[in-house]
Amino acid sequence: MANLPRPRPALALLATTLAAVTALTAACAGPPPAKRKVHHVAAVVTPSPTAPPVGPHGGIDLDVLVVTDGSGAVEAIRQELSTEGVPSTVIDTHDAGRTTISRAFLARTLPGGTKGGNFDGIVLPGPSASGLSPAETAALAWYERRFGVRQVDAYSPPMPAMGMTAPPAYSGPLSGAVGVTAAGARAGFGYLNGSFPFGGGPAGPAPFGYLARPAPGGGATPLLTAAIPHSGGHATLVWQYDQGGRQELGIGFGYDYAQAQFHYLGHGIVDWLTRGVHLGQWRNYLDIAYDDMFLGDAQWSPRGHCTPGATTCPKGTPMTPTIRMKPADVTYAVQWERQHHFTIEFLYNGGASARFARHGVDALLVATRPVAKDFYWVNHTWTHAYLGCQQDFRVVPWRCVRSGGRIVWAADLSLIDSQIRQNFAWARRNKIPAEGGVVASGEYSGLRLLPQQPVDNPHLVQAMGLNHIHWIVLDASREPQMRPVGAALGVPRHPIDVGYDVDTVAGEVNEFNWYNDSKADGGSGQCRGSAVTACLKPLNPRTGWTSVIVPQQVQIVFHAVLNNDPRPFFMHQSNLTGDRLGYPVMDGVLSAYRAVYGPSAPIENLATDRDGAVLRDQQLWAAAVKAGTVTAWVDGNTVTVSGPPGTPVPVTVPAGTRTGAASGPGFGFSYSGELSGYATLGAQPLKLVLGAAP
Repeated sequence: MANLPRPRPALALLATTLAAVTALTAACAGPPPAKRKVHHVAAVVTPSPTAPPVGPHGGIDLDVLVVTDGSGAVEAIRQELSTEGVPSTVIDTHDAGRTTISRAFLARTLPGGTKGGNFDGIVLPGPSASGLSPAETAALAWYERRFGVRQVDAYSPPMPAMGMTAPPAYSGPLSGAVGVTAAGARAGFGYLNGSFPFGGGPAGPAPFGYLARPAPGGGATPLLTAAIPHSGGHATLVWQYDQGGRQELGIGFGYDYAQAQFHYLGHGIVDWLTRGVHLGQWRNYLDIAYDDMFLGDAQWSPRGHCTPGATTCPKGTPMTPTIRMKPADVTYAVQWERQHHFTIEFLYNGGASARFARHGVDALLVATRPVAKDFYWVNHTWTHAYLGCQQDFRVVPWRCVRSGGRIVWAADLSLIDSQIRQNFAWARRNKIPAEGGVVASGEYSGLRLLPQQPVDNPHLVQAMGLNHIHWIVLDASREPQMRPVGAALGVPRHPIDVGYDVDTVAGEVNEFNWYNDSKADGGSGQCRGSAVTACLKPLNPRTGWTSVIVPQQVQIVFHAVLNNDPRPFFMHQSNLTGDRLGYPVMDGVLSAYRAVYGPSAPIENLATDRDGAVLRDQQLWAAAVKAGTVTAWVDGNTVTVSGPPGTPVPVTVPAGTRTGAASGPGFGFSYSGELSGYATLGAQPLKLVLGAAP
């Protein structure tokens, strides 16, 4: 009804989706969090092509040197630096033409003979990097002592040469809890709970690791400890090793970037390495939107294995009732938000309200008006009209009708303009605080859809400017990156695979089985013809929802939350009524998150316009890093950032940092016990004054 049909992926595809999303919590009762109703426009400031001149300096450049051999652990840290926006210089030991690491490479000589450091951190695959010559290893040791720069040994099983006793107290799967020591909290891991689960559940399988104890007087300080399986004791998992004026970080478990356990520690590793002073910003984001509010969704037919009114059904299949939220569902949603300190986002279709009114009154709208301020709201068009090309269904897949070689559009400018304008006007009349300048077309219609519709509807493109639209939502499964749509920027959203056309556990399991089982097992057999999925055995109708579907969706969303990714997720209003299928997924993600992360690093629960602003700034900064137009360094207790005026630059610094001078205004926003935020560079370099030299 409101949505076109979509296939239901098997678990093999879910695993692929999880990996793709990764490569891009116990709650208390109380009032919902205060929502910052600051609306961010999509306009991109074009930086000046040149940066203000800066003279030679004796500070340390904010650039991390990563020496990689391609192994999973060092590549995970390399990717974490990139994800957070931390500039890095990479040397691949397998590259025959690579740069030789020398004192001259690591440090520059200034007029007068003083030296400045070129890197504020060193990352190696392990305590002794194969592929480096003795002279290169000696140069790194000299540099670290000379400038007080730290070194991370990406994978470092405990050994006496790293200050740990041998043999280790334990080796094997790390399935117990991990704890943060007082030293670990001070060193950069204080955003984690004092004790948190490390294996199983949404995190996935327990990683293999070693647990050992510091050798007396050996220079090792435990930062994270773990319970020794089948024992009442604890031993060290991550430690700092001090020797001869150098500091190294030892990490005693195997990991790669796809593992949640690495993400738990990833930011702490970056903070320890850079002493909490670096370019880049880290947050954990989650926005879950529910489409089709006030509209209604067609309902799956277990008898016909189809969705009457939305898909072609076998002859004789009876119509199924439309699924639409009820007033009690709105009350429940508000109560859930207050209990979980999380704001739900609705994509609304105001023109549908009158269709469901009785004697001129829509009970759902009446129930929503008094609590509308408790939700985020996005314009989903007046009636969910189709805004794409005229479709020719005589072929599979369908194609756009063409006339004279040109695409014939089903929606002209007048229709698209009215769909946007009427919906905003209806929201104003009903005191629904819609996000200004944001729109989501029904089923992403009007936006390019390959291969059938290779371009955006030009009338949709024109309507963005006419209606002052800054953000339009995209389907992240098709378009994972932002792109311009006329005057707007596209904000990709991740789907959560709970059927738009079901409101009961029984219906969800039935639909899942139909799409994912072989014909021999009672399914459609579509899985047989797929190159990316495998047929599954039928899920138990009584237990399949809780044992398979919910855990898989929770894991996918949970891993994306840990990836500094502000792209929203979405389900449909049909999932908030009946058996209320959306809540177990949201509960699972929040519970998993809050079991690991402490109060200083809450989930950033933003609305779509703010999600778009974050993603835009991330992508602008990534382009600036790639172009190498920004330079930054720390000298004593002063950080200097220079680049083309207009460039947005993310910076992370310790609490107490001031802008311009020690008496200047505070910088950034507090998160994870430190300050971070984006600064737009001006005609002069940005100066930040730290409370003390790092």
